[in-house]
This record gives sequence, C-alpha cells and structure tokens, in this order.
Amino acid sequence: MSAKARFLKKLQDQQPHPRPFSSKSEADIAEFCTRMTLLQGAMDDWLAGTGIQIESESVSVLDLFAGGSSFTVPGLALGYENRKIKFTPEFLYGQGVTGGVDVTLYADGKSTSLYRLFMRSSDDVNWSYSVYGGVASPRKTFSEDVFFEMIGNLLP
Repeated sequence: MSAKARFLKKLQDQQPHPRPFSSKSEADIAEFCTRMTLLQGAMDDWLAGTGIQIESESVSVLDLFAGGSSFTVPGLALGYENRKIKFTPEFLYGQGVTGGVDVTLYADGKSTSLYRLFMRSSDDVNWSYSVYGGVASPRKTFSEDVFFEMIGNLLP
C-alpha cells in the first residue's frame, strides 16, 4: 500500500460514519428534517431582495404511526408587516404520503389554513400540495410559481 493510500485510509477512518437508522421511521424523520431545511434554502433564494422575513422555528411533531413518539422538525414562518404565513410540519405518515406540512395565514388576529404540502407520496418523490381541507383535491406538483401563489395572502 502506498503512503498516499495509507494516509487517505487513515483520514477516512477518522471521519464520522453516518449512523445507520434502526427503522424506516427514523430514516423518514431525518429526510423530513433535511427536506424542510432545503425548502427554506429555496425560499431564501426565491424571496431574495423582497424584504419578506423568513424565520426558522422548531416544531414538535407527534406521530402515532411512527411509534407514537415525538420528534422535532424545522418549521418556517414568512413575515410581512403584521402578517405571517407559517409552514408547520404536522405529521410524518398519513393520507398516503410521508411528511405533511400545513400552510397557514396569520392576519388580523385570526388564522386561516390555506394549503397542505406533502414531502413525498407513492406518486411522486418531490414536494406536492393540495388546497387545505380539500380531501378530494388532487395533489399537484409544488414549484416556485405555486409558492408565490401560496404566499399571495401575505400581502394586504
């Protein structure tokens, strides 16, 4: 073995190894957290220069289908003047999807549920959404254009 190969092997041995997940729900929780962080990064890019503030907040999610335990997932809040739209993680499993996020407007002292985002479903591994409360509403692909439609109520 060459000196370079020994050095690289020793370096690799000192790097932290990713811990294998002991269950599918642990892997899905980790993916949910990662995907919410990536979603915030996309929103940061989309909103650059607009003056709309993005805040991260930790949200505790209790999911009975994930062993009845609670876990923390990053949530997001967009603020403009005295209005907010929150992207709040609500569940890990349900409605044939993995990762449900409620999109809610907070204005004039009341809250209004607008949409629900889904991290992935059997149909699509990308974010999708439906109108809130529309059980029969078909899921559609989430995109930058859809994002701006969703947050339209942020402006008075």
